Amino acid sequence: MAVLFVFVDGFGIGENSSLNPLATENLVSFSFFTKSNGVHEECVNRDENSILFKKTDANLDVDGLPQSGTGQTTLFTGINASKKIGKHFGPFPHSKIKPLLQKKSLFHKALTMGKNPHFLNAYPDIFFEKSEKRNRWSCTTLMTKSAGLPLNRLEDVLQERAITAEIVQSAWRSMLNLDVPSIKPEDASERALNALEMYDLVLYEYYLTDKAGHSQKRDTADQVLKVLDRFLIHIIKNKKPADTLVICSDHGNIEDLSTKTHTRNPVPLFVHGETGPFLNANSILDVTPGILAVLGKD
Repeated sequence: MAVLFVFVDGFGIGENSSLNPLATENLVSFSFFTKSNGVHEECVNRDENSILFKKTDANLDVDGLPQSGTGQTTLFTGINASKKIGKHFGPFPHSKIKPLLQKKSLFHKALTMGKNPHFLNAYPDIFFEKSEKRNRWSCTTLMTKSAGLPLNRLEDVLQERAITAEIVQSAWRSMLNLDVPSIKPEDASERALNALEMYDLVLYEYYLTDKAGHSQKRDTADQVLKVLDRFLIHIIKNKKPADTLVICSDHGNIEDLSTKTHTRNPVPLFVHGETGPFLNANSILDVTPGILAVLGKD
């Protein structure tokens, strides 16, 4: 029994309208969970046949627009980071909440349980150079480093052990001039499925949804969602029944292309597998406890 946690940045539940690129039956993976045309505010919560969809709060009882630093810290610790500092903050973690990721993260708690967690994303050398120079790490990389786990690099991509941020490796070729092959989303899915054979908990982060939301460009949004959809549906169709897929976000954004900012919309929580620990989940605070409960059933 293993858990694959796919974190999708800036992915909320918006109106069933043309301004919402998520509201389409073309996105097969989301429609699988909602039994509707993608995911939008008219979709109803669902729990049946090891499939769960819940509208989940990301505002955390704090005014203002949710941000990635506090939202992700909350998502990956089960502790309300926004309440701790009295505001939403991002994109990087605030200094006062870094200790949560450094000592009380999902990875730390999984290790304490005797489980073997793994972060599937890979990063090019330039990322490490900039992050180390500024000592400024994202929530996921800070959590991984602090848990004593390695961060994947170019070699891991070439050996097909890791996945790049855009899934298909295109940016590493076009923007970084790195000699890596272009791959299909399904090829990346296979890497995730292979990781589930080796680890108890696998995390993958997809941030291009948030970037596309900020751009307000429909073509860009449709493209990044198409890649994500193919990646997810292949996992849904091919994962072992005993394994659990969890998908959630830190805040809304891409679901409303009328604005370039984040939104206060709820975010979707999708679970395929062991849904029981998530039945009472009401906010992103409940995702880490749910995952740990699934791992504890093994």
